[in-house]
Amino acid sequence: MRPQRTNNGLLCTTAAAALALLLTACGPSQPAIQGTTEPAPGSTTPSTQVAPETSAPPSSSASPAQSQPATTSAAPQSTAAGAQLCKASGLKATTDATGGGAAGSVYMELILTNSGKASCHLKGFAGVSLTTGPNGQPIGAPAQRDTSVAVQDVLLAPGKSGTAVLRYTQAGNYPDCTKTAAAGFRIYPPEDTASLFVARPSDACSNASIQLLSIGAFQAR
Repeated sequence: MRPQRTNNGLLCTTAAAALALLLTACGPSQPAIQGTTEPAPGSTTPSTQVAPETSAPPSSSASPAQSQPATTSAAPQSTAAGAQLCKASGLKATTDATGGGAAGSVYMELILTNSGKASCHLKGFAGVSLTTGPNGQPIGAPAQRDTSVAVQDVLLAPGKSGTAVLRYTQAGNYPDCTKTAAAGFRIYPPEDTASLFVARPSDACSNASIQLLSIGAFQAR
């Protein structure tokens, strides 16, 4: 009888184990918990979305020349409200020899006066020559420029004058001078081809190599 009891016990144990295994296989499976936290009540579950791309600021399509402020070149302004250079037709010429002389030379002022109705500019050096008369030909060498005084831009209102130092060297100072009688000075205003005449009888040298005259730049009087 003992072996039969043992067999019955073994059968019961085997049957119980088989039943437990069957119940385990048929039961619902539980998801494994891997340390994740559930969202709090009322919170939304984050979804896997692609973040919107940030658009770069629009690039300027203007060329470098357009992006920079345009520069305009101003037209040159006329000097002294459009005053022009003084011309012989609007000037009167005189000389003043009260300046005296030295070493055989006579220093005088050449005076040009604005005889017109509008202001004009007198700037630079006059052309000066000894001549036989108002309509005569120049005699000898023209005046040499004396640059010891700086050039000025002299604005002459109507009736106003500008002056320049004119030096005349006596012809007798030159033994080789071929003397010729001169009636006065022919005066060319700066940058003008027309001339004025100032009567002043004196001796001239027809030798072009002899320099009897020198002229300075015009200054305001």
